[in-house]
Amino acid sequence: MRSSAREAARLLSGVGCVAALLLPTALPAQAAPLSRVPAADGKKGQELPGMPSAIDSDAPCTPASPEKAKKQDWSRQRLDLDRLHGYSTGAGVTVALIDTGVDTGAVGLDGRVTAEGTAGDDCVGHGTFLAGLIAGADGDGAGLTGVAPGAKILALRGTDQRGQASSALVVAAVRAAIEADAEVIAVPVALPRRDAELTRAVADARRAGAVVVAAATPDPPRGAAASDEIPARSYWPAAEPGVLSVADMLPAGVRPDNALRTSGVDLVAPGAGVVSGGPRGDGHYLGAGASVATAYAAGAVAAVRAARPDDSADEVARRVTATAYPADIPQLDAYAAVTTVLGDSGAAGGAERAADPVTVRDTSGADRATDRATLFVVLGTGGVLAVLWGAFALPKARARGWRPARAGAATPAAVEED
Repeated sequence: MRSSAREAARLLSGVGCVAALLLPTALPAQAAPLSRVPAADGKKGQELPGMPSAIDSDAPCTPASPEKAKKQDWSRQRLDLDRLHGYSTGAGVTVALIDTGVDTGAVGLDGRVTAEGTAGDDCVGHGTFLAGLIAGADGDGAGLTGVAPGAKILALRGTDQRGQASSALVVAAVRAAIEADAEVIAVPVALPRRDAELTRAVADARRAGAVVVAAATPDPPRGAAASDEIPARSYWPAAEPGVLSVADMLPAGVRPDNALRTSGVDLVAPGAGVVSGGPRGDGHYLGAGASVATAYAAGAVAAVRAARPDDSADEVARRVTATAYPADIPQLDAYAAVTTVLGDSGAAGGAERAADPVTVRDTSGADRATDRATLFVVLGTGGVLAVLWGAFALPKARARGWRPARAGAATPAAVEED
């Protein structure tokens, strides 16, 4: 049974999400507008600057945010992170993050980020933002912890310093992740064409035992047309065999109207109105898109790998999808992925909560309530039958003067008719 906070988040109709979808992806950093954070309780949220996924060639680096979030956003409540961290924080797991880089001294990540080459310089800020969703620690009490705050981040560059992705950079990053024995490889960038070298690198990563998690589509640019105007297509490496392909969803559980269309999506995760930090200052930003959902899924995979170190990469990926909340596209459930016991087939239909003192729920109260409800139904049914019997039998008994009925005897009314 999901927590009340999660149920409240699921019932959100998307109020306040329109502005969240209009995040800048290629605007000058200094012009980043404030966007509305949808509150988990459906009330008016708060405004934060948007985090771009790329910036113009002549734009300065994304500046420090002057705003700080005041409370936990809907996405973390939806993923039940407060309960998840009682079972796994991803401790001991290394997540290779292939994006714009990650600032090694960023707030909430200090001491847990290793950067390859120039990946420690995150001018755009997007990679640092995603790293916070994967493994950030909550230092200001706003509840903005990552999915796996005990995990380590290996920052790798899959884009240039302005956020433009290239197949060659992603291939080199995947190879570096393999060399570093990363258990999880997160690829938030999505390439429009398949590359033979990338196909081989992903296959090698899977053979090395890594779970590869990739964005099903690129993040749409600001003001992008509705997805119906752009034909559906595949993006890479998400479309490679064995890769966990992740798309973004709104609080109501549906994909954004301007999301690019694709096929073969394995999972959706929160991808609108999501709050995290950046490479400069201690303020917060608002992010959206499949890249954000990919970071959340990678964090969940890290939490599972820490809790179940003997499971293979395929078993971990199967667990994450099998325990997802059932919908048109399964919705990531990080808590269930860690705490659920799957049947022999690994199917979600046979899943049960793990039988340990923490994960087993006390159902005695529910059982007693069920027993009481059953008793009420039985007594109520008996009362209705008694009323119906009285309505049928009492007039007949009155008509024969309250004398016992005899088999075959005529009723007084029948005698009078004779």
